[in-house]
Amino acid sequence: MKKRVVVALGHRALGTTLPEQKVAVKSTAKCIADLIEAGYQVAITHSNAPQVGMIHTALNEFAKNHPEYTASPMSVCTAMSQGYIGYDLQNGIREELLNRGIYRTVSTVLTQVIVDPYDDAFYTPTKVLGRYMNAEEANEERKKGNFVVEEPGKGFRRAVSAPNPVKIVELDAVKALLDADQIVIAAGGGGIPVLEQDNHLRGASAVIEKDLAAGKLAEGINADLLIILTNVEKVCINLGKPNEEPLDTITVNQAKTYMEEGHFGIYNMLPKFRAAVEFVEGHEGRKAYITSFDKVSDALNGKTGTVIE
Repeated sequence: MKKRVVVALGHRALGTTLPEQKVAVKSTAKCIADLIEAGYQVAITHSNAPQVGMIHTALNEFAKNHPEYTASPMSVCTAMSQGYIGYDLQNGIREELLNRGIYRTVSTVLTQVIVDPYDDAFYTPTKVLGRYMNAEEANEERKKGNFVVEEPGKGFRRAVSAPNPVKIVELDAVKALLDADQIVIAAGGGGIPVLEQDNHLRGASAVIEKDLAAGKLAEGINADLLIILTNVEKVCINLGKPNEEPLDTITVNQAKTYMEEGHFGIYNMLPKFRAAVEFVEGHEGRKAYITSFDKVSDALNGKTGTVIE
């Protein structure tokens, strides 16, 4: 049977602007096509920070200049980013596969992820996004119940929470597509955060760490491998110090120790290691890789990358 893998694409694999994304996706498509050609079943998730910030800013600026329109909530902006990024990704991967003589359907699934309304993250928003505002505009945001932070010398920006993913709503659809040997792009940007209220799903004013959502997706589809792509070939401990050390293959327990010692920071590598540990722990044969997108094949062949097993 084919091994099933979830690939989490970082910022470098997508770029920031529309033209950058078009260029970046061409290289990323080659990486994904290599996996398909090597016989893996692939589900893909991705970051969306620059893209969702752009969408949020654009829609709120529009509402500001057209009072008859309301501002767009974060859940809607995330949904838009999933479609916009998925559109470029699925077409780029499809084209690369066809150039290699491989026909395989590539589908983007608009994916909602349930979060807990009592998650502590809702009390401490940490994700800053959108345009800079002046003090008057910031006060207006606060009146709406939104969190705002000041960046000295620059102005004020919106801050939203990053709760943990609890459940992927469209998981059965993703599994059905993978069972049909198709390529799936799902849970983009960490998924659209929603609160479950009986049979109703209501968008939450939040974003979800895409690496944690990738781990939840990998768990849900019973993947064999989780590949988290970032801007470094290997993760280092003691970063920037004389005793800096790149990590090769480590155990779950070693990863936990490094996390507890504070080697990975809060908003950089830590979510990647959390996702990797939660995916691998207690499951025989599972592995998680953290490396750069241009080193995936080498990592899978044991030549590079940080591997948690």
